[in-house]
Amino acid sequence: MNIDEKLQILTDSAKYDVSCSSSGSTRTHSFGDIGATQNSGICHAYSADGRCISLLKILFTNHCIYDCNYCINRSSNDLKRAAFTPREIADLTINFYKRNYIEGLFLSSGIISSEDHTMQLILKSLKILRHEHGFNGYVHVKLIPGASAHLIKEVTKLADRVSSNIELPSEKSLLLLAPEKSKVKLFEPLKIVRNDALERGKKVVGMSTQMIIGASPESDYDILKLSDAFYNKGLLKRVYFSAYIPTVSHKNLPTIDTPPPLLREHRLYQADWLMRFYGFNWDEIATQNDPFLDERFDPKLAWALRNLQHFPIEVNKAEKEMLLRIPGLGIRSVGKILRARRQKRLSAVDLQSMKISLKRARYFITVDGRPVEQTALRYERIESTMLALDKPKAGTQPSLFDFVQSNTGEI
Repeated sequence: MNIDEKLQILTDSAKYDVSCSSSGSTRTHSFGDIGATQNSGICHAYSADGRCISLLKILFTNHCIYDCNYCINRSSNDLKRAAFTPREIADLTINFYKRNYIEGLFLSSGIISSEDHTMQLILKSLKILRHEHGFNGYVHVKLIPGASAHLIKEVTKLADRVSSNIELPSEKSLLLLAPEKSKVKLFEPLKIVRNDALERGKKVVGMSTQMIIGASPESDYDILKLSDAFYNKGLLKRVYFSAYIPTVSHKNLPTIDTPPPLLREHRLYQADWLMRFYGFNWDEIATQNDPFLDERFDPKLAWALRNLQHFPIEVNKAEKEMLLRIPGLGIRSVGKILRARRQKRLSAVDLQSMKISLKRARYFITVDGRPVEQTALRYERIESTMLALDKPKAGTQPSLFDFVQSNTGEI
């Protein structure tokens, strides 16, 4: 099999892994090396569905000793198999980089022969790339659960980011769909990397994971709870969510004609963003009583509509934490408000002059004691833009602020 055939097979096999975001390389540059070393050195390009395509995203091999029911590369599946050599991986990366096709490498693999054998092949590829070619650019490697600790440590030293896919959000689903795997085994590479860095007094390399959404019955509440645990334990920098695309028929999986839950995936990314940057707790975004995110609204707006007792918020007095909870206000807009408040008391005109969008926020704020939305909202307008409420009595046109003052519970 020639290199072009391998490339076609193994790039196609890698497309289901979404945890390939790059954040740049901070490696020290040496004379004669190639590849950007600054944080801005990795350029991002995105396909129509939002996947990063700036890296050579490839499998070392699609051979696999595992038979995970949800995986297209499972051992029992009848598909064309291929495998690169370590030198082919390194040479492809360099040739593509020099042609300006890519900015770095994302390398994953099926398990060929054994976990250690696969990890050794990946390690050899990185050594050729880094030491022989002098490539100083971005490299993300998918660690192999079950591989020896010393191999995981060696690979991590040569990579800018590593990841280990959890795949399914619960031990129960793993036993059902991937009985050869276990939660302990999947978590182990991440723990090895973190503990090794702490023991050596080094910064923990960026680590990420992927969770498949929709292949198993876990709720968004369960998924966000697990993500929060990863972040709090320092195991991960990022959790990626991948809407399950049915490619195989199995009694424990959605049918082939089931559409991928792309909107659900999008809402989980938004919720994850709120947890990491906006100060939200996972159990505020989804609850046991309401375990799935509302697909009609982004999670911040959905939270605000469930908690109208906190609104309206006065932008001249509110703390940063509450400003960040106003639908429609992002981190940059809140920063502008906080800086401007040091100089003067703000008016609605001031907010507009600072180019702060009030399209959503105007329903949830007051500015200098006055609501931005001066006209009482008709019920139909609330229903179409925010939330489907019980119809009010005929002849009434309540404003959102009237509703806030009279409501003591959730909508």
